[in-house]
Amino acid sequence: MAPARPAAHAPAPPLYLQGPEGLEGPWDEAGDRLEDTGRAVVCTTWGPWLTAVLLDPGLRPLLGDDWPRFRRTPAAAGRIRFAVSRYVMKYSAATALDVPVHTVELGVGPDGHPVLRGPGTGVEIALAHTGELIVVGVSRTGGIRLHAQPADLDPHRLLPRGDLPAQEAAALDALPATERRTRLLRLLTLPAAPTTATRDGAAQDGATQHGAARDRTARDGAVFAQEAAGEWSFTAHLVQDRYLVGEAHGPRRPRP
Repeated sequence: MAPARPAAHAPAPPLYLQGPEGLEGPWDEAGDRLEDTGRAVVCTTWGPWLTAVLLDPGLRPLLGDDWPRFRRTPAAAGRIRFAVSRYVMKYSAATALDVPVHTVELGVGPDGHPVLRGPGTGVEIALAHTGELIVVGVSRTGGIRLHAQPADLDPHRLLPRGDLPAQEAAALDALPATERRTRLLRLLTLPAAPTTATRDGAAQDGATQHGAARDRTARDGAVFAQEAAGEWSFTAHLVQDRYLVGEAHGPRRPRP
C-alpha cells in the first residue's frame, strides 16, 4: 500500500485564540486560510475564559440545544471546557460558512464526530482537547480529523502494544522516541486508528475517538493508515511547546 498522499498545501500551525476578548482576533486569518486552502484550525486554552463564560448572558442562547448538557456536566472544569469548545466550534463554523454565529447548529454524527446541521452542508468540523487545550478545525474540501495530547507523554502510554499487530509494534519500537511519538500520533489522528484513552486520564471525548483499524501496514519503520473511501494526509504540530496536535485531511464523509 502506498503512503497517504501529501496535501497540496502543507497545513499551517493552528491559529491561537487568546480568550473571549480574542473572538475578534484570528477569524480574518482563518478566513484567508479557508480561501487559500479550504481549511483552517484554531486552538485556545480554556483557563482565560473562566470568568467570561460563567458571567456571559449570551451563553445560553449560544449553546442552544447543548444547554442541558452544559448544566448536567458535574465538574466546573468540564463545564468550562464544554462551553469554550462550543464557542470556538461555532465561531470557526460561522467563518467557514460566512454566516452569523447564532445560526450555526452543531450535532453528532453516527461515528461520534461533530457535524454541522442546516447551512453546514459541505463543511466538515473536528474537535480535540487535552488538558487545557481545545483545538477546532473546519474544512470545505473534505474530511478533517484532529487529535491532541501532551508533548511529553510517554509514547508507550498512548497506545498499548496489545492494540497493534506484532509487525507494527516491532516497527514502532525500532524508532527513536520522538519519531515513535509522531507515528503514534498519526495512528490516533487518522480515521482508521484504534480507539484509545491515555492512561493518565486525558482521554478524549467522542469527538476525537476512532474505530478499529481497517487497513494498516508498516513499511520501512513508518506506519500508514488508509480508509477504503480514499487516502488521508497527516501533519503534526507542536503547540505552545506543551502539546502535540495531529491534523488529518481526507475525502468527504457521507452526511448523516
